[in-house]
Amino acid sequence: MEHQQIIPHLFRTEYRKIVAVLCRYFGFDGMELAEDIASETFLTASQTWSIKGLPPNPAAWLYTVAKNKAKNQLQRSNLFDSKISPEIQATAASLYNYEPDLSPQGINDSQLQMMFAICHPAISTEAQVGLALRILCGFGIDEIADAFLSNKETINKRLYRAKEKLREEKIKIEMPAGSEINLRLDTVLTTIYLLFNEGYYSQSSNTTLRKDLCLEAMRLCTMLIENQHTNKPHVNALLSLMCFHASRFEARVGANGESILYDDQDTSLWDTDLISKGAYFLNCAATGNEISRYHIEATIAYWRTQKLDSKEKWQTVLGLYDRLLQIAYSPVVALNRAYVLSKVDGNEAAIIEAEQLNMTDNQFYFMLLGELYLGMDRHRAKKNFERALKLTKSDMDRKIIEKKILSLSSSA
Repeated sequence: MEHQQIIPHLFRTEYRKIVAVLCRYFGFDGMELAEDIASETFLTASQTWSIKGLPPNPAAWLYTVAKNKAKNQLQRSNLFDSKISPEIQATAASLYNYEPDLSPQGINDSQLQMMFAICHPAISTEAQVGLALRILCGFGIDEIADAFLSNKETINKRLYRAKEKLREEKIKIEMPAGSEINLRLDTVLTTIYLLFNEGYYSQSSNTTLRKDLCLEAMRLCTMLIENQHTNKPHVNALLSLMCFHASRFEARVGANGESILYDDQDTSLWDTDLISKGAYFLNCAATGNEISRYHIEATIAYWRTQKLDSKEKWQTVLGLYDRLLQIAYSPVVALNRAYVLSKVDGNEAAIIEAEQLNMTDNQFYFMLLGELYLGMDRHRAKKNFERALKLTKSDMDRKIIEKKILSLSSSA
């Protein structure tokens, strides 16, 4: 039936909006109430639409029902009790005369305020990403657990502790004032960056979920760009970076969900529209005097979308990695630099550099070494692939590594 097809789509797009709008008025003390109301609204929609059919404007219908349920819940729960904070009393009272603003600007305002509230430094970045997935992106607990390769109980506890901390700190759901926006914006961008990486580099076998995580991160970053107070160069640089990476998404994953290394990717699968968008936002980022890590990473990602395979290209990328390591060192960045070094100075130089990192708990460290040793030392190549096999969490990647090991064993 038609309503059975549209409700899952509306849940993904409208649930997060209802929660954000209601939380904007209830505050964090009423967050569970807002989530319950949103869930009940969709249950009512499923029951009503199966009998009466779809309304002319399903999204507007959902918001009207959510508003009415909020008013009824306020009465039943006696939120005007003396135990409830004055702020909740005031916001609850205002809801009786409140008409949800269904315009794109109204929805964006609510979600932007929630984004800055969730990304408060009072809670850990891991909790920020989890809350962003739940409240801003509308992901279910099962989906969040899948993204973090965890379980429902762990995720529920993590989100509960984060919400309690935000309540204890009396964090308000509002846009920070003046200079505070710039201070908090870095935390917001970090959360969006981690959200995107959770999808792009996830070990989850759910490829649809991986794409959704990336698209949600890009949507949140786009909201920042559309707001005059947060449309900053480094915000544009981050969106540029994500566009470039997302442009190669289809080529990075095989038909069975297996990872495909850069050198083996089918470049015809690269999304030229996203590459063009990445270039546009990178150009928008080229203002001011500050060069952020996102500027450098976006420029590296740009060169990776260029199909030419020349030494000059990789020398340029190598220089960018050198600069990135100076301002934001991490072993993963250093590992990526080692791969690029192999393109410039050969595998032997790259092996020396990579082995100095000693990333013995990272499967990609051993996979890179395995690839670098191919053609030089088959025994060492095999040993590194075997160590990568022990660390991989992906069934598809495990099969690929096993094939490499079998090939090396049969030709020994």
